[in-house]
Amino acid sequence: MRTFTDDIAAHAASHPRRVAVTTPDGDLTYAGLARRIDEVAGALRAAGAGPEVVCAVAVERGADAVVAVAAVVRSGAAFLALDVEQPPARLATLVRSGQAGLLLTTAALAARLRLPVNGQPVLMDRYKPAAAGPPQQPQPPGPRTLAYVSHTSGSTGEPSAVLVEHRSLDSYLRCIARDCRLGPDCVTLQVAPQGYDASIRDTFAPLLAGGRLVIVPRADLLRPGPFGAAVRTHGVTTLLSVTPSFLSFLAAQPDAADLLAGVSLVASSGESLRPFLTAGGRALVQGDLVNQYGPTECTMTSTRYAVPAEPDTAADIVGTPIDGVVVRLLDAGLAPVPDGTAGEVYIGGSGVARGYRGQPARTAGRFVPDPLGPPGSRLYRTGDLATMGPGGLRFLGRGDRQVKIRGYRVDPAEVEGALLTHPRVAGAVITADVDDQGRVHLLAHVAGDLAGTTDAALRTHLGRTLPPYLMPRRFVRLAELPVSRGGKADRRALSGGTP
Repeated sequence: MRTFTDDIAAHAASHPRRVAVTTPDGDLTYAGLARRIDEVAGALRAAGAGPEVVCAVAVERGADAVVAVAAVVRSGAAFLALDVEQPPARLATLVRSGQAGLLLTTAALAARLRLPVNGQPVLMDRYKPAAAGPPQQPQPPGPRTLAYVSHTSGSTGEPSAVLVEHRSLDSYLRCIARDCRLGPDCVTLQVAPQGYDASIRDTFAPLLAGGRLVIVPRADLLRPGPFGAAVRTHGVTTLLSVTPSFLSFLAAQPDAADLLAGVSLVASSGESLRPFLTAGGRALVQGDLVNQYGPTECTMTSTRYAVPAEPDTAADIVGTPIDGVVVRLLDAGLAPVPDGTAGEVYIGGSGVARGYRGQPARTAGRFVPDPLGPPGSRLYRTGDLATMGPGGLRFLGRGDRQVKIRGYRVDPAEVEGALLTHPRVAGAVITADVDDQGRVHLLAHVAGDLAGTTDAALRTHLGRTLPPYLMPRRFVRLAELPVSRGGKADRRALSGGTP
């Protein structure tokens, strides 16, 4: 089947001098991008890349990272993109759970990260291009061939590897390109961090459509001045992966109205957009504002809602399914609930992933037969609650302990497990709280012989294995953790009465 790398190659053939990627180091044309993708793909194939082989990609943010991921797809393998700014121990865990058989990186990062991948890595800065001649034409992948591996926070304390096939990725990227009206004139700023599935949308939907991708240092995205300068300097028209927290941050700036000037589309995802809208934030976005909803297990986005200029702030509306997706609201017996009645969100159709790598029981519990669909069809049980009303799906929150922190789905058990590896921590419970700006954050309730252990020491311990978004904002020290009559941690008591 056709992949986004075929579209990049087609753009290179028809418009070789068109700029594909802009970075602080300069511009890369479609011809140059396609050539480098084919060169690295050849090196990967020589190293054993092929169908169902997972290749970990550990490359610094920039044009090389774009080339690296695309080259893995071009080689026929599946990519596992890593954020090299995360702790090496965390990256090693992701590599093991994803069962990576190849590593694409640079010489410096290979030495620093020492990731547990057998064999010699393919080095972006030292590979040898094949002899002159036409590039080897790759064997097209099948629809059910593995395309990439992403991760979600796991209830066992370890991240879970989600397996997404080419039929899901290809259908999704083409749907986003159509829905967002991406084309040669669009200029997209890459916002999502590397290693997270939102960065796939950020990067390859614009390139599939023949547009220009702008990449600036991560630090520039986190400060309003440099962010606004990047939007103005490069004529950015499209933001595909902005969290509501980031939009609220921009709205709080004195020059908020100028920061998104010229941007015709802002697509938000990862958290509830309702606090931003309730605070009057819709006026900040002069162009279209789209609220996206969907879990990693369903290829990033399942529903979308075009937020009107005068939004309904009484509900968190996430809209209607995108092309090829089915959304059902079911009760505990998997029967449909009436409109206006709360039910659990089940998602089916083209975006549903293969399952979790090495976790057959969890896969069976979350990916279930569709009682209302054709034979063999499956639904993903999200754990989210919603109703159906005007505008489509109305999100009500989680039905389990998982929460969203800065756009990332978090299972508190993962943080609890990391805390309990500290020799002074005898008990740990993580709860979620909301600050006065509507931002969700984590509180760590800890017990043990902690008199000589500072909060900074606990953060340092967690920082060895966890990314920043899993870091508790505050540590609450207790002589002992409250327990329920059944002997389990009483989370209701710790969270002030909220389950």
